[in-house]
Amino acid sequence: MEPYEKLKKIRISKCMTTYELSELTGIPQSSISKMENGKRKIETDSLKKLANALNVSVNEFFDEDIETTKEKTDKSIKNDLPVIPKEFTNPDEARAYVDKHRIFGANGFDSDKLSDDEILEFANELLKQMELISFKYKK
Repeated sequence: MEPYEKLKKIRISKCMTTYELSELTGIPQSSISKMENGKRKIETDSLKKLANALNVSVNEFFDEDIETTKEKTDKSIKNDLPVIPKEFTNPDEARAYVDKHRIFGANGFDSDKLSDDEILEFANELLKQMELISFKYKK
């Protein structure tokens, strides 16, 4: 699969429109569309912006079978976390939970830049806030 095909596949798998991707990257929507259709070459700086906005490694656009242990673990955690715990104690689970909520992708939020203690604190605070909000909308 070519990088332009992977770009579209990854974007769609993230339930993201070309408009949303454009907003996150600063790349014009028309350029993204041309890239996805193979009508425009994906430049290195654009590729980095796209990978960052889609929360994937640049390698995702090239290597189909190469996957690091961390990426496998992240995917497993994201797929295998069916119940939201009362409190997070595992930093990887906390990071996966936070990353699963795309609203934090705006404004350049990157959970990988947080220490294990910070991501645990953040995820647990998020759980508390969600609990408080749920009382407001409970019927």
